[in-house]
Amino acid sequence: METLTKMQLFERLRRGENPGRTIFSPILMHFAARHIGRTYGEFAADHKVLVEANLKALKDFDMDMVSLISDPYRETAAFGAGIEFIPEGVPRCLNNVIKTAADIEKLEIPDVYQHERTLDRIRGAEAYRRALNDEVPVIGWIEGPLAEACDLAGVSDMLMMLMMDPEASELLMDKCMEMAKTFARAQLEAGCHIIGMGDAVCSQIDAGTYENFVRDRQKEIVAYIHSLGGLVKLHICGNITHLLPAIREVNADIVDLDWQVGISEAHKILGNDVIICGNINPVTVQDLPADKVHELCRDLVMSQQNQKFILSAGCEITVNTPPENLVAMRKACQ
Repeated sequence: METLTKMQLFERLRRGENPGRTIFSPILMHFAARHIGRTYGEFAADHKVLVEANLKALKDFDMDMVSLISDPYRETAAFGAGIEFIPEGVPRCLNNVIKTAADIEKLEIPDVYQHERTLDRIRGAEAYRRALNDEVPVIGWIEGPLAEACDLAGVSDMLMMLMMDPEASELLMDKCMEMAKTFARAQLEAGCHIIGMGDAVCSQIDAGTYENFVRDRQKEIVAYIHSLGGLVKLHICGNITHLLPAIREVNADIVDLDWQVGISEAHKILGNDVIICGNINPVTVQDLPADKVHELCRDLVMSQQNQKFILSAGCEITVNTPPENLVAMRKACQ
């Protein structure tokens, strides 16, 4: 029997060929840290902990990809925000970099190699390359233009700015878009094959706002990453059913679906070229016994036999998920 690397399996899926089994790629952060006896704060602060945790999960759960996702504040810190690392929680942003329109005018695109948090993620990509020798897909991570604007200005203030001062909003998102391109390029050059773009706040806006302010900026980032030879995985957790027609135009290679979004409808709207990743409820994965998790995932996998599909929870696997439930998910992929 032919033995394929995980990269070769993924390439088969991407080309629309049958890889022989469903690819398994859950989002792991706090869970991965706990799995090696470290804290979430350590995982987010130090790429060595992040890589060690993901490599252990790769081995123990036979995952098909590894990732550099950790928290929303890598770029935000490079832009000048203070970050506090919480031992068992998501890092905390201590100040809004953007308070006025004048702050947007003065905002400069930072050098990702000169700032600790962005450089740490780049070093993580390099560590994966050394450990995996390009045999496993490595997913880097950037913030989408609206998500990063919200990280810099605060969610409520940024969403108000979209309504009250669209010109300033667009300037800020343009700068966030340029930062995303710069950071994506650095991660690709360091060893990533796919760039995850997280723009979760988009699920909280209407389709018109998304189309007017966000879609074309996401599309430009995707086109830039494609020009460098990379692929893009778009992650907008929550219910994005109303955004799917516009998301199709972004041209992402992989689109994550949370549990609120119907996979059949998403396939119809996004088309056959897009790989859909999802969409089991993470709380269900945490709370059900392993045999029920296996049954649920098996049924989903069977329903996706002729589709471009990666099995995952709709968002991050929770820290309290029993490890045997991830084993059950992986077994459902056979």
